[in-house]
Amino acid sequence: MAKHGFEQVRRKGSHMIMQKKTGRTTITVPVPDHDELKTGTLLGIIKQSGLPRNVFETS
Repeated sequence: MAKHGFEQVRRKGSHMIMQKKTGRTTITVPVPDHDELKTGTLLGIIKQSGLPRNVFETS
C-alpha cells in the first residue's frame, strides 16, 4: 500500500494503521498483520482504501 500513497502511522497489537492524505481528507485503514486474512476482512480493506481490487491480487 505504500507505493499507493499510504504510510504506516502507528501500530496497535497485531494491526498496522495506514493513512493516506488526499487534499482535505485522510483515508485511514487498519490492516491486520497476519499471514492470511479472511475474505470479508480483505474486501473491507479494499473498500476502505479506495484502491482497485487488482492492487491486492498476487500472481
